[in-house]
Amino acid sequence: MRNLLTAAAFALAAFPGAAVAQESAPPPFHSPGRPYAATGLPDRIVLTPGATPATAMAVAFRTDARQADAVAEIALAPDGPTPGHDARQLRGQSFDITTENGAARYHQVRFEGLTPDTAYVYRVRGAEGWSEWLQFRTASAEARPFTFLYFGDTQNNILPIASRTIRQAFRATASPALVLHAGDLVAQREEMVHDDEWGEWSEAGGYNYATVPQLPAPGNHEYVDHILPDGTESRLLGPHWPLTFALPANGAPGAERTTYFVDYQNVRFIVLDGTSAIDLGTLEAQTRWLDQTLAASRAGWNVVLFHQPIFTCARPNDTEQLNPVWRRIFEARRVDLVLQGHDHCYSRLTAPAGRDASARDRAGGGAQGPVYIVSVTGSKMYGLNDRAETQPDRSAEMTQLYQRIDVDGDRLVYRAFTATGRAYDGFDLVRGTDGTNRLTETGGPFIDPRRCRAGVGPDGGPCTAEPK
Repeated sequence: MRNLLTAAAFALAAFPGAAVAQESAPPPFHSPGRPYAATGLPDRIVLTPGATPATAMAVAFRTDARQADAVAEIALAPDGPTPGHDARQLRGQSFDITTENGAARYHQVRFEGLTPDTAYVYRVRGAEGWSEWLQFRTASAEARPFTFLYFGDTQNNILPIASRTIRQAFRATASPALVLHAGDLVAQREEMVHDDEWGEWSEAGGYNYATVPQLPAPGNHEYVDHILPDGTESRLLGPHWPLTFALPANGAPGAERTTYFVDYQNVRFIVLDGTSAIDLGTLEAQTRWLDQTLAASRAGWNVVLFHQPIFTCARPNDTEQLNPVWRRIFEARRVDLVLQGHDHCYSRLTAPAGRDASARDRAGGGAQGPVYIVSVTGSKMYGLNDRAETQPDRSAEMTQLYQRIDVDGDRLVYRAFTATGRAYDGFDLVRGTDGTNRLTETGGPFIDPRRCRAGVGPDGGPCTAEPK
Protein backbone atom coordinates (compact mmCIF):
# COMPACT_ATOMS: atom_id res chain seq x y z
CA MET A 1 0.00 0.00 0.00
CA ARG A 2 1.23 3.49 -0.85
CA ASN A 3 2.78 5.33 2.10
CA LEU A 4 1.39 8.78 2.78
CA LEU A 5 4.20 11.07 3.97
CA THR A 6 4.10 14.63 5.19
CA ALA A 7 6.20 17.12 3.23
CA ALA A 8 8.78 17.08 6.00
CA ALA A 9 8.92 13.30 6.21
CA PHE A 10 9.23 13.05 2.43
CA ALA A 11 12.15 15.46 2.41
CA LEU A 12 13.95 13.57 5.20
CA ALA A 13 13.31 10.22 3.53
CA ALA A 14 14.48 11.41 0.12
CA PHE A 15 17.43 13.48 1.38
CA PRO A 16 18.78 12.16 4.71
CA GLY A 17 20.26 14.89 6.81
CA ALA A 18 18.47 17.66 4.98
CA ALA A 19 17.01 20.51 7.04
CA VAL A 20 13.28 21.06 6.71
CA ALA A 21 11.86 24.57 6.94
CA GLN A 22 9.09 25.16 9.43
CA GLU A 23 7.09 27.06 6.80
CA SER A 24 6.92 24.65 3.88
CA ALA A 25 6.57 25.97 0.36
CA PRO A 26 3.26 25.48 -1.46
CA PRO A 27 3.01 22.02 -2.97
CA PRO A 28 3.87 21.68 -6.65
CA PHE A 29 1.05 21.98 -9.16
CA HIS A 30 1.52 18.33 -10.02
CA SER A 31 2.64 15.27 -8.13
CA PRO A 32 6.42 14.95 -7.58
CA GLY A 33 6.66 11.38 -8.88
CA ARG A 34 6.97 9.03 -5.92
CA PRO A 35 3.21 8.50 -5.49
CA TYR A 36 3.07 7.02 -8.98
CA ALA A 37 5.67 4.29 -8.56
CA ALA A 38 4.24 0.80 -9.12
CA THR A 39 3.45 -1.34 -6.07
CA GLY A 40 2.40 -4.88 -5.30
CA LEU A 41 -1.26 -3.95 -5.76
CA PRO A 42 -2.78 -3.41 -9.24
CA ASP A 43 -3.42 0.14 -10.37
CA ARG A 44 -4.14 2.03 -13.61
CA ILE A 45 -6.95 -0.43 -14.36
CA VAL A 46 -8.57 0.49 -17.69
CA LEU A 47 -11.43 -1.38 -19.34
CA THR A 48 -11.69 -1.31 -23.13
CA PRO A 49 -14.27 -2.89 -25.44
CA GLY A 50 -13.71 -5.62 -27.94
CA ALA A 51 -14.68 -4.97 -31.55
CA THR A 52 -18.02 -6.54 -30.59
CA PRO A 53 -18.57 -5.44 -26.97
CA ALA A 54 -21.68 -7.58 -26.66
CA THR A 55 -19.34 -10.56 -26.30
CA ALA A 56 -15.82 -9.19 -25.67
CA MET A 57 -14.06 -6.75 -23.32
CA ALA A 58 -10.46 -6.34 -22.22
CA VAL A 59 -8.59 -4.93 -19.25
CA ALA A 60 -5.12 -3.44 -18.89
CA PHE A 61 -3.48 -2.79 -15.51
CA ARG A 62 -0.11 -2.17 -13.89
CA THR A 63 1.84 -3.77 -11.04
CA ASP A 64 5.43 -3.79 -9.89
CA ALA A 65 7.77 -6.34 -11.45
CA ARG A 66 7.13 -8.97 -8.79
CA GLN A 67 3.85 -9.93 -10.47
CA ALA A 68 5.14 -12.12 -13.28
CA ASP A 69 1.89 -13.04 -15.05
CA ALA A 70 -1.24 -11.27 -16.24
CA VAL A 71 -4.00 -12.81 -14.13
CA ALA A 72 -7.68 -11.86 -13.87
CA GLU A 73 -10.83 -13.48 -12.56
CA ILE A 74 -14.29 -12.91 -14.03
CA ALA A 75 -17.77 -14.06 -13.05
CA LEU A 76 -21.39 -13.23 -13.59
CA ALA A 77 -22.27 -10.36 -11.27
CA PRO A 78 -24.34 -11.60 -8.31
CA ASP A 79 -26.89 -9.61 -6.36
CA GLY A 80 -25.25 -10.65 -3.10
CA PRO A 81 -21.80 -10.55 -1.50
CA THR A 82 -20.30 -13.64 -3.15
CA PRO A 83 -18.87 -12.40 -6.45
CA GLY A 84 -16.05 -14.91 -6.61
CA HIS A 85 -17.63 -18.25 -5.85
CA ASP A 86 -17.84 -19.27 -9.52
CA ALA A 87 -15.15 -17.02 -11.02
CA ARG A 88 -13.05 -18.16 -13.95
CA GLN A 89 -9.35 -17.35 -13.84
CA LEU A 90 -7.89 -16.01 -17.09
CA ARG A 91 -4.36 -15.18 -18.16
CA GLY A 92 -3.06 -12.70 -20.68
CA GLN A 93 0.10 -10.90 -21.70
CA SER A 94 2.58 -8.90 -19.63
CA PHE A 95 4.95 -6.13 -20.71
CA ASP A 96 7.86 -4.58 -18.83
CA ILE A 97 8.51 -0.86 -18.74
CA THR A 98 11.08 1.29 -16.93
CA THR A 99 10.30 4.96 -16.39
CA GLU A 100 11.31 7.81 -14.12
CA ASN A 101 9.31 6.00 -11.45
CA GLY A 102 11.30 2.79 -11.80
CA ALA A 103 10.49 -0.65 -13.14
CA ALA A 104 6.89 -1.74 -13.62
CA ARG A 105 4.91 -4.35 -15.47
CA TYR A 106 1.72 -3.79 -17.45
CA HIS A 107 -0.72 -6.66 -17.99
CA GLN A 108 -3.56 -7.19 -20.44
CA VAL A 109 -6.30 -9.81 -20.23
CA ARG A 110 -9.12 -10.26 -22.75
CA PHE A 111 -12.60 -11.40 -21.75
CA GLU A 112 -14.20 -13.24 -24.66
CA GLY A 113 -17.26 -15.39 -25.21
CA LEU A 114 -19.37 -13.18 -22.93
CA THR A 115 -23.15 -13.08 -22.91
CA PRO A 116 -24.75 -9.93 -24.38
CA ASP A 117 -26.46 -7.42 -22.09
CA THR A 118 -25.13 -9.08 -18.96
CA ALA A 119 -23.44 -7.72 -15.83
CA TYR A 120 -20.04 -9.20 -14.97
CA VAL A 121 -17.53 -8.67 -12.19
CA TYR A 122 -13.78 -9.03 -12.53
CA ARG A 123 -10.64 -8.44 -10.53
CA VAL A 124 -6.91 -8.43 -11.36
CA ARG A 125 -3.93 -9.64 -9.37
CA GLY A 126 -0.73 -8.11 -8.07
CA ALA A 127 2.05 -9.66 -6.01
CA GLU A 128 0.50 -8.36 -2.77
CA GLY A 129 -3.15 -9.03 -3.53
CA TRP A 130 -6.13 -8.56 -5.79
CA SER A 131 -7.92 -5.41 -6.86
CA GLU A 132 -11.48 -4.89 -5.73
CA TRP A 133 -14.22 -6.58 -7.73
CA LEU A 134 -15.14 -4.26 -10.61
CA GLN A 135 -18.44 -4.47 -12.48
CA PHE A 136 -19.31 -3.85 -16.12
CA ARG A 137 -22.15 -4.72 -18.47
CA THR A 138 -21.76 -6.06 -21.98
CA ALA A 139 -23.56 -4.39 -24.85
CA SER A 140 -26.82 -5.73 -26.15
CA ALA A 141 -26.63 -7.67 -29.39
CA GLU A 142 -29.54 -5.54 -30.63
CA ALA A 143 -30.11 -1.84 -31.12
CA ARG A 144 -31.07 -0.37 -27.76
CA PRO A 145 -30.85 3.13 -26.26
CA PHE A 146 -27.57 4.05 -24.59
CA THR A 147 -25.50 7.05 -23.53
CA PHE A 148 -21.84 7.81 -24.11
CA LEU A 149 -19.49 10.57 -22.96
CA TYR A 150 -16.96 12.44 -25.09
CA PHE A 151 -13.95 14.31 -23.71
CA GLY A 152 -11.55 16.62 -25.52
CA ASP A 153 -7.91 17.08 -24.52
CA THR A 154 -6.99 16.59 -20.86
CA GLN A 155 -3.22 16.97 -21.44
CA ASN A 156 -2.03 19.44 -18.76
CA ASN A 157 -2.73 19.65 -15.02
CA ILE A 158 -4.71 16.47 -15.43
CA LEU A 159 -5.39 15.68 -11.80
CA PRO A 160 -5.49 19.25 -10.40
CA ILE A 161 -7.85 20.71 -13.03
CA ALA A 162 -9.04 18.32 -15.77
CA SER A 163 -10.28 15.79 -13.21
CA ARG A 164 -13.03 18.18 -12.12
CA THR A 165 -14.62 18.06 -15.57
CA ILE A 166 -14.28 14.29 -15.83
CA ARG A 167 -15.79 13.67 -12.43
CA GLN A 168 -18.63 16.11 -13.03
CA ALA A 169 -19.46 14.21 -16.22
CA PHE A 170 -19.67 10.90 -14.40
CA ARG A 171 -21.59 12.40 -11.50
CA ALA A 172 -24.16 14.01 -13.80
CA THR A 173 -24.59 11.12 -16.25
CA ALA A 174 -26.50 8.02 -15.28
CA SER A 175 -24.85 4.78 -16.44
CA PRO A 176 -22.78 5.88 -19.44
CA ALA A 177 -22.05 2.89 -21.66
CA LEU A 178 -18.80 4.20 -23.19
CA VAL A 179 -16.31 7.04 -22.84
CA LEU A 180 -14.56 8.57 -25.86
CA HIS A 181 -11.30 10.55 -25.61
CA ALA A 182 -10.23 12.73 -28.54
CA GLY A 183 -6.47 12.50 -27.96
CA ASP A 184 -3.79 14.33 -25.99
CA LEU A 185 -4.74 12.47 -22.85
CA VAL A 186 -1.32 13.54 -21.53
CA ALA A 187 1.29 16.16 -22.47
CA GLN A 188 4.18 13.65 -22.55
CA ARG A 189 6.56 15.87 -24.53
CA GLU A 190 6.51 18.75 -22.10
CA GLU A 191 7.81 19.48 -18.61
CA MET A 192 6.27 16.81 -16.41
CA VAL A 193 7.51 13.34 -15.48
CA HIS A 194 5.79 11.34 -18.20
CA ASP A 195 4.86 8.35 -16.07
CA ASP A 196 3.28 10.72 -13.56
CA GLU A 197 1.01 12.07 -16.28
CA TRP A 198 -0.36 8.62 -17.00
CA GLY A 199 -0.78 8.12 -13.26
CA GLU A 200 -2.75 11.36 -13.04
CA TRP A 201 -4.86 10.43 -16.07
CA SER A 202 -5.82 7.14 -14.45
CA GLU A 203 -6.47 8.75 -11.07
CA ALA A 204 -8.64 11.46 -12.61
CA GLY A 205 -11.10 8.85 -13.88
CA GLY A 206 -10.55 6.35 -11.07
CA TYR A 207 -12.80 3.31 -10.93
CA ASN A 208 -14.95 4.78 -13.71
CA TYR A 209 -12.21 3.94 -16.21
CA ALA A 210 -12.17 0.37 -14.88
CA THR A 211 -15.94 -0.16 -15.12
CA VAL A 212 -16.97 1.83 -18.22
CA PRO A 213 -15.24 0.85 -21.49
CA GLN A 214 -12.86 3.53 -22.77
CA LEU A 215 -12.39 4.40 -26.46
CA PRO A 216 -9.29 6.60 -26.79
CA ALA A 217 -7.92 8.24 -29.92
CA PRO A 218 -4.22 9.17 -29.93
CA GLY A 219 -3.16 12.80 -30.17
CA ASN A 220 0.19 14.26 -31.14
CA HIS A 221 1.17 14.25 -27.45
CA GLU A 222 0.77 10.49 -27.25
CA TYR A 223 3.86 10.50 -29.45
CA VAL A 224 7.42 11.41 -28.50
CA ASP A 225 9.98 13.20 -30.63
CA HIS A 226 12.41 10.93 -32.45
CA ILE A 227 15.52 11.98 -34.38
CA LEU A 228 16.28 9.83 -37.40
CA PRO A 229 19.87 8.90 -38.38
CA ASP A 230 19.89 11.67 -41.01
CA GLY A 231 19.07 14.24 -38.34
CA THR A 232 15.45 14.85 -39.34
CA GLU A 233 12.75 14.86 -36.70
CA SER A 234 10.10 12.14 -36.63
CA ARG A 235 7.75 10.66 -34.06
CA LEU A 236 7.45 7.47 -32.08
CA LEU A 237 4.34 6.29 -30.30
CA GLY A 238 4.95 6.76 -26.58
CA PRO A 239 5.58 3.54 -24.64
CA HIS A 240 2.53 3.92 -22.38
CA TRP A 241 -0.13 3.92 -25.12
CA PRO A 242 0.00 0.26 -26.22
CA LEU A 243 0.35 -0.85 -22.58
CA THR A 244 -2.47 1.26 -21.12
CA PHE A 245 -5.12 0.22 -23.64
CA ALA A 246 -5.92 -3.32 -24.81
CA LEU A 247 -7.63 -2.19 -28.00
CA PRO A 248 -9.31 -4.21 -30.76
CA ALA A 249 -6.88 -5.44 -33.41
CA ASN A 250 -8.88 -4.36 -36.47
CA GLY A 251 -7.22 -1.08 -37.46
CA ALA A 252 -5.61 0.38 -40.56
CA PRO A 253 -2.40 -1.18 -41.95
CA GLY A 254 0.60 0.66 -40.54
CA ALA A 255 -1.46 2.16 -37.72
CA GLU A 256 -2.77 -1.01 -36.11
CA ARG A 257 -1.95 0.05 -32.54
CA THR A 258 -3.85 3.34 -32.71
CA THR A 259 -6.78 2.84 -35.10
CA TYR A 260 -9.75 0.53 -34.62
CA PHE A 261 -13.52 0.31 -34.75
CA VAL A 262 -16.18 -0.85 -32.30
CA ASP A 263 -19.83 -1.70 -32.96
CA TYR A 264 -22.01 -0.84 -29.98
CA GLN A 265 -25.80 -1.19 -30.15
CA ASN A 266 -26.41 0.23 -33.64
CA VAL A 267 -23.48 2.68 -33.60
CA ARG A 268 -20.17 2.09 -35.35
CA PHE A 269 -17.36 4.01 -33.64
CA ILE A 270 -14.30 4.49 -35.86
CA VAL A 271 -11.05 5.77 -34.33
CA LEU A 272 -8.37 7.35 -36.54
CA ASP A 273 -4.82 8.56 -35.88
CA GLY A 274 -4.25 12.01 -37.35
CA THR A 275 -0.65 12.23 -36.14
CA SER A 276 0.33 9.00 -37.86
CA ALA A 277 -1.50 10.11 -40.99
CA ILE A 278 0.22 13.50 -41.12
CA ASP A 279 3.72 12.69 -39.85
CA LEU A 280 4.28 8.97 -40.40
CA GLY A 281 2.93 8.40 -43.89
CA THR A 282 -0.20 6.38 -43.08
CA LEU A 283 -2.75 8.82 -44.52
CA GLU A 284 -3.43 6.74 -47.62
CA ALA A 285 -3.75 3.48 -45.70
CA GLN A 286 -6.00 5.03 -43.06
CA THR A 287 -8.15 6.69 -45.73
CA ARG A 288 -8.64 3.42 -47.57
CA TRP A 289 -9.43 1.61 -44.31
CA LEU A 290 -11.84 4.38 -43.25
CA ASP A 291 -13.73 4.12 -46.52
CA GLN A 292 -13.92 0.32 -46.31
CA THR A 293 -14.95 0.35 -42.66
CA LEU A 294 -17.76 2.82 -43.33
CA ALA A 295 -18.87 0.96 -46.45
CA ALA A 296 -19.13 -2.25 -44.45
CA SER A 297 -21.02 -0.64 -41.56
CA ARG A 298 -24.54 -1.90 -40.95
CA ALA A 299 -25.03 0.40 -37.98
CA GLY A 300 -27.72 3.03 -37.92
CA TRP A 301 -25.21 5.68 -36.80
CA ASN A 302 -21.53 6.22 -37.63
CA VAL A 303 -19.32 8.26 -35.29
CA VAL A 304 -15.67 9.05 -36.11
CA LEU A 305 -13.16 10.04 -33.42
CA PHE A 306 -9.67 11.51 -33.91
CA HIS A 307 -7.50 14.35 -32.70
CA GLN A 308 -6.61 17.01 -35.30
CA PRO A 309 -9.82 18.78 -36.38
CA ILE A 310 -11.05 19.00 -39.95
CA PHE A 311 -12.27 22.54 -39.22
CA THR A 312 -10.30 24.43 -36.57
CA CYS A 313 -11.57 26.92 -34.01
CA ALA A 314 -8.17 28.24 -32.89
CA ARG A 315 -5.61 27.79 -35.66
CA PRO A 316 -5.42 30.11 -38.66
CA ASN A 317 -5.84 27.25 -41.13
CA ASP A 318 -7.78 24.01 -41.17
CA THR A 319 -5.83 20.74 -41.07
CA GLU A 320 -4.86 20.76 -44.73
CA GLN A 321 -3.61 17.16 -44.91
CA LEU A 322 -6.85 15.73 -43.52
CA ASN A 323 -9.61 18.14 -44.49
CA PRO A 324 -10.05 17.42 -48.20
CA VAL A 325 -9.37 13.69 -47.91
CA TRP A 326 -11.33 12.56 -44.85
CA ARG A 327 -14.08 15.15 -45.22
CA ARG A 328 -14.95 13.79 -48.67
CA ILE A 329 -15.39 10.29 -47.20
CA PHE A 330 -17.38 11.55 -44.21
CA GLU A 331 -19.84 13.20 -46.56
CA ALA A 332 -20.00 10.40 -49.13
CA ARG A 333 -20.48 7.69 -46.48
CA ARG A 334 -22.92 9.75 -44.40
CA VAL A 335 -20.97 10.00 -41.16
CA ASP A 336 -23.16 11.52 -38.46
CA LEU A 337 -20.70 12.89 -35.87
CA VAL A 338 -17.02 13.78 -36.14
CA LEU A 339 -15.53 14.22 -32.63
CA GLN A 340 -12.12 15.94 -32.31
CA GLY A 341 -9.72 17.78 -29.99
CA HIS A 342 -6.34 19.50 -30.43
CA ASP A 343 -7.58 23.11 -30.61
CA HIS A 344 -8.26 23.68 -26.88
CA CYS A 345 -11.49 25.56 -27.61
CA TYR A 346 -15.07 24.57 -28.36
CA SER A 347 -16.72 24.48 -31.76
CA ARG A 348 -19.83 22.87 -33.22
CA LEU A 349 -19.91 23.25 -36.99
CA THR A 350 -22.80 22.05 -39.16
CA ALA A 351 -21.82 23.63 -42.49
CA PRO A 352 -18.44 24.83 -43.82
CA ALA A 353 -20.22 27.84 -45.36
CA GLY A 354 -21.02 29.11 -41.86
CA ARG A 355 -23.77 29.26 -39.29
CA ASP A 356 -26.06 31.59 -41.25
CA ALA A 357 -25.95 29.38 -44.33
CA SER A 358 -26.56 26.34 -42.15
CA ALA A 359 -29.57 27.98 -40.47
CA ARG A 360 -31.07 28.92 -43.85
CA ASP A 361 -30.59 25.41 -45.15
CA ARG A 362 -32.26 23.87 -42.10
CA ALA A 363 -35.16 26.30 -42.35
CA GLY A 364 -35.65 25.14 -45.93
CA GLY A 365 -35.79 21.50 -44.87
CA GLY A 366 -32.26 20.65 -45.96
CA ALA A 367 -30.60 17.45 -44.79
CA GLN A 368 -27.77 17.65 -42.27
CA GLY A 369 -24.37 16.28 -43.19
CA PRO A 370 -21.61 15.39 -40.70
CA VAL A 371 -21.59 17.52 -37.54
CA TYR A 372 -18.03 18.48 -36.58
CA ILE A 373 -17.27 19.00 -32.89
CA VAL A 374 -14.07 20.24 -31.21
CA SER A 375 -13.86 20.30 -27.42
CA VAL A 376 -11.42 20.57 -24.52
CA THR A 377 -11.56 19.03 -21.03
CA GLY A 378 -8.36 20.25 -19.39
CA SER A 379 -6.69 23.54 -18.45
CA LYS A 380 -4.72 24.41 -21.59
CA MET A 381 -6.64 26.96 -23.66
CA TYR A 382 -6.21 28.55 -27.10
CA GLY A 383 -7.85 31.72 -28.33
CA LEU A 384 -10.55 31.52 -30.98
CA ASN A 385 -9.61 32.28 -34.57
CA ASP A 386 -11.25 34.93 -36.73
CA ARG A 387 -13.74 32.44 -38.20
CA ALA A 388 -15.14 31.34 -34.84
CA GLU A 389 -17.73 34.14 -34.76
CA THR A 390 -19.30 33.18 -38.08
CA GLN A 391 -18.45 29.63 -39.17
CA PRO A 392 -19.33 27.40 -36.20
CA ASP A 393 -22.90 27.38 -34.93
CA ARG A 394 -21.54 27.63 -31.37
CA SER A 395 -18.04 28.27 -30.01
CA ALA A 396 -16.27 29.06 -26.75
CA GLU A 397 -12.86 29.85 -25.34
CA MET A 398 -11.50 29.49 -21.80
CA THR A 399 -14.10 26.79 -21.13
CA GLN A 400 -13.74 23.21 -19.90
CA LEU A 401 -16.49 20.97 -21.25
CA TYR A 402 -17.77 17.44 -21.43
CA GLN A 403 -20.31 16.09 -23.88
CA ARG A 404 -23.14 13.62 -23.35
CA ILE A 405 -24.63 11.85 -26.38
CA ASP A 406 -27.79 9.73 -26.15
CA VAL A 407 -28.67 7.29 -28.91
CA ASP A 408 -32.26 6.08 -29.13
CA GLY A 409 -33.47 4.54 -32.36
CA ASP A 410 -33.60 7.19 -35.10
CA ARG A 411 -32.70 10.02 -32.71
CA LEU A 412 -29.27 11.12 -31.50
CA VAL A 413 -29.29 13.74 -28.74
CA TYR A 414 -26.13 15.81 -28.16
CA ARG A 415 -25.54 18.04 -25.13
CA ALA A 416 -22.39 19.93 -24.12
CA PHE A 417 -21.88 21.02 -20.51
CA THR A 418 -19.30 23.15 -18.77
CA ALA A 419 -17.20 21.85 -15.88
CA THR A 420 -19.84 23.09 -13.43
CA GLY A 421 -22.59 21.23 -15.29
CA ARG A 422 -24.18 24.22 -17.03
CA ALA A 423 -25.68 23.57 -20.47
CA TYR A 424 -23.65 25.23 -23.22
CA ASP A 425 -24.80 23.65 -26.49
CA GLY A 426 -27.23 21.06 -27.75
CA PHE A 427 -28.96 19.60 -30.74
CA ASP A 428 -30.99 16.59 -31.83
CA LEU A 429 -30.30 14.62 -35.00
CA VAL A 430 -33.33 12.76 -36.31
CA ARG A 431 -33.07 10.17 -39.07
CA GLY A 432 -35.84 10.51 -41.63
CA THR A 433 -37.50 7.84 -43.73
CA ASP A 434 -35.30 8.97 -46.62
CA GLY A 435 -32.20 7.96 -44.63
CA THR A 436 -30.94 11.52 -44.09
CA ASN A 437 -30.66 13.54 -40.88
CA ARG A 438 -32.44 16.69 -39.80
CA LEU A 439 -30.89 18.83 -37.04
CA THR A 440 -32.81 20.82 -34.45
CA GLU A 441 -31.03 22.98 -31.87
CA THR A 442 -32.44 21.93 -28.50
CA GLY A 443 -31.51 21.48 -24.87
CA GLY A 444 -31.39 25.10 -23.73
CA PRO A 445 -31.53 27.55 -22.21
CA PHE A 446 -27.77 27.86 -22.73
CA ILE A 447 -25.42 30.22 -20.97
CA ASP A 448 -24.05 33.16 -22.95
CA PRO A 449 -21.21 32.60 -25.42
CA ARG A 450 -17.92 32.52 -23.56
CA ARG A 451 -15.18 34.82 -24.83
CA CYS A 452 -12.16 36.65 -23.49
CA ARG A 453 -12.49 40.43 -23.57
CA ALA A 454 -9.51 42.77 -23.22
CA GLY A 455 -7.43 40.12 -21.47
CA VAL A 456 -10.18 39.11 -19.07
CA GLY A 457 -11.66 35.63 -19.24
CA PRO A 458 -15.41 34.89 -19.16
CA ASP A 459 -15.19 33.94 -15.46
CA GLY A 460 -13.58 37.28 -14.54
CA GLY A 461 -10.03 36.00 -14.14
CA PRO A 462 -7.13 36.54 -16.53
CA CYS A 463 -7.52 35.12 -20.01
CA THR A 464 -4.89 32.40 -20.49
CA ALA A 465 -6.05 31.41 -23.98
CA GLU A 466 -2.97 31.50 -26.18
CA PRO A 467 -3.28 32.72 -29.78
CA LYS A 468 -2.27 30.20 -32.41
